Amino acid sequence: MGIFSWALFGLIAGALAKWIYPGRQGYGIFKTMIIGIIGGVLGGWAGSTFFGVGTLGFDWRSLLVAVLGAMFVIWIWERIRK
Repeated sequence: MGIFSWALFGLIAGALAKWIYPGRQGYGIFKTMIIGIIGGVLGGWAGSTFFGVGTLGFDWRSLLVAVLGAMFVIWIWERIRK
């Protein structure tokens, strides 16, 4: 996928993670996109390393892995901010 595709994928994954994650994060669109991209990369790495599932294309498994990764990044960010 190209850089624009990854940015769009990160925006979707970050928005879904913010929606699912409990509490109010108050992030803007750019921080949401960055969190989603970092989460997608982290989730893709963890998914391919531990479970054999990665972010190979734009499908539901990749979206799930990216959203879980973004939720983990949100969790880490919340712990750092406190």
